[in-house]
Amino acid sequence: MIKAFFVDFYGTLVHEDGEIIKEITQLIFETGKAESPQEIAGFWWNDFQNMCLNSHGETFETQRALERRSIEHTLNRFRSPAKAEELSDKMFRHWMKPPAFEDAKRFFELSPLPIYIVSNIDTDDVQAAIEYHGFTPAAVFTSERARAYKPRKELFELALKETGLTPNEAAHIGDSLGSDVKGAAGAGIRAVWLNRFGRAVPDGVVSVTGLVDVLGAYRM
Repeated sequence: MIKAFFVDFYGTLVHEDGEIIKEITQLIFETGKAESPQEIAGFWWNDFQNMCLNSHGETFETQRALERRSIEHTLNRFRSPAKAEELSDKMFRHWMKPPAFEDAKRFFELSPLPIYIVSNIDTDDVQAAIEYHGFTPAAVFTSERARAYKPRKELFELALKETGLTPNEAAHIGDSLGSDVKGAAGAGIRAVWLNRFGRAVPDGVVSVTGLVDVLGAYRM
């Protein structure tokens, strides 16, 4: 029986930083040397993801540190004179005051079960965003506290340990097949993919199109 929801934050309760990334990518394209903004975006994403995958335990670094370094790598790769610190600040400001999805507050209001936020973002940034929107989670678990990023299982294990729940007593809701669905499954937790944009659903994946849709099946 499900006793609590674990919920991803960016891309699930609030919007990702896609527009900011487009803005930064376009600036690098206009000031550097690349064939297209897509080439820049691809390099930047892969570089950041590789750093996250290799950041855990004693080698852990905060997302702020990794994001800033990935921007520096991208500027150097495409020979742009833009300032990494200024570009990073744009992203940090978004992380602390991101626009929320319309169903996010209603999900908190209607949920019969406690909601725990489980996020790859740094603790101070996600706490600032939670306060900005007035969300009321029972607790917040971050990669910074777990010293590992999803899809690694350390963050999910931290949430289970501190809530006193067993894996079959929680359902994790998130928008990423790679980080949320794969990560939760790796920790033995039931995963619900929040598929807001109607993408094809892989076999075996439980999918919903809105947060409130989860509530009717909370005894999954």
